[in-house]
Amino acid sequence: MSSSQAPTTAIIGAGLSGLCLALALHQQSLPCIVYESRAAPLNIGGAVMLSPNALRVLDALGIYSTIKRQGYNFEILHFRTLAGELTETYEFGSEAKYGYPGLRIYRHVLIDALLAALRDRRVPVEYGRKFSHVIAEADDGVTFAFTDGSTASADLLVGADGIHSTVRKYLYPNLETRFLGMAGITAAVPTAQLKLPADFHIPVTFVSPEHGAFVIAPQEPDGSEVLIGRQKHLPKDLDRQGLAVLTADKDSHIAFLRQGIDAFPDIVRNAVSSIPTDKMNVWPFYVVPRLERWASERRRIVILGDAAHAIPPSAGQGINQAFEDVYMFALLLKAGGSVDQKEALGFWQGYRQDRLNRILKLNEQIDLRRMPVKPGAEKVEREPFELGWLYEPDFKGVVDSWVNKTVKK
Repeated sequence: MSSSQAPTTAIIGAGLSGLCLALALHQQSLPCIVYESRAAPLNIGGAVMLSPNALRVLDALGIYSTIKRQGYNFEILHFRTLAGELTETYEFGSEAKYGYPGLRIYRHVLIDALLAALRDRRVPVEYGRKFSHVIAEADDGVTFAFTDGSTASADLLVGADGIHSTVRKYLYPNLETRFLGMAGITAAVPTAQLKLPADFHIPVTFVSPEHGAFVIAPQEPDGSEVLIGRQKHLPKDLDRQGLAVLTADKDSHIAFLRQGIDAFPDIVRNAVSSIPTDKMNVWPFYVVPRLERWASERRRIVILGDAAHAIPPSAGQGINQAFEDVYMFALLLKAGGSVDQKEALGFWQGYRQDRLNRILKLNEQIDLRRMPVKPGAEKVEREPFELGWLYEPDFKGVVDSWVNKTVKK
C-alpha cells in the first residue's frame, strides 16, 4: 500500500476467501498467486448461503451472473411453531429492496466458478503446496517455506487458510481457536420426500422451546433438494480429535435429527424418514478470539476471513463476511502510495470489526429463536430484525471516501 509498484501477493488457501481475493486483486491489476495444500480443488460437502452484501461483491467481480443460475434463489426465511403458526420472517435478500435475492449454492460449485474466472484471467493457483512457516519478514517483503522444503517470496503474504490458520501462528503463536460446545448436524434429502402442502414456503425453521429448532432449506437450482438440520450441544472440552470421532458416527447424527421428532409436524417427520449418510455433515462451531491486529508489525503478513475472525454461523454470514474482507482489502491495496499502509490496514480492520460486532449481536438473536430454552433460564427479549445495514453497504464508496479524506490531510 505504500509502494510505487504493484506488490505481488501470495495467498495461502484456495478456499472461497482465497480465490475471491485473487479475483479481486486481479481486477485491481495487482499480481498474485494462490497456494493450496490439497492436491486438488476443495470439494467438501454442503452449500453456503450468500446474502446481498456478498452477492454485491461477486457482482462487482463479474461472476454473479454465472453463479445466480447455479444455486437456489430465495428471499424470505419463515419461523413457525410446531403447530405451523407463522411467528416471524427473516429477509435473507430481496431483489426489490437490496438488489439481490439470497442464494444458496453448493460450496464446490462456487469454488469451480471462481477457479474458472481465475483461469480465464491467467491467475496462477498451485496445488500440493502446503504452507509451513515464515522464514523472514523484512520491510520490503516476506520469504516463506512449504512443508516439502521449497520456499517462495512475495511483497505480501495473506493467510486465507481458514479457522485453524497456519499463517496466523506467525502473528499469534499461542492462540487457540475456541470450540463453543455446539455443532450443526445436517443432511440433504429430496424435497419430494417432505410431501409439502401446496404453497407451503421454504426455507423454514420450526421452533420448539423444548427440542430446539429444525431447519429446512432448499438447494440445487430447481429446489429439488433440501438441507435439513439441527443444532446440538456438545461438551466444550472436546478437542479436534474428539470432534473427528464424533463426526464419523453417522448413526448418532441420524438419531439426533430424529430426536423428539413426534413433536414436530408431518413435514419434519417426512424429512427424517430416510437420510442418506453420504450427504450428512457435522459443522462444529469454533470462534477466533477478537484479535488486536490482523497484520504483522511490518505489515507484510495479513490474515483475513475465518483466519482473522471466525464467527458462529447462526446468521449464515461467515463466508459473506470473508468476501467483504477481501474486496475492501483489494481496493485499499490498489490505493498504493497515496495512503499510509498502517493507516489503511487500521481503517480496514476497524471498519470490518464494527460490522462483525453487529453480526455477533444478530447471531445472538437468531440463536434465541433456534436453541431449546434451558430450564430456569431467564427469558430474554427478542429484538426485531432490521437488516438494511447488513445488506446495503457501498464498499467502494466507503473506501474511496476514506482514501480521499486521508489524502487531503
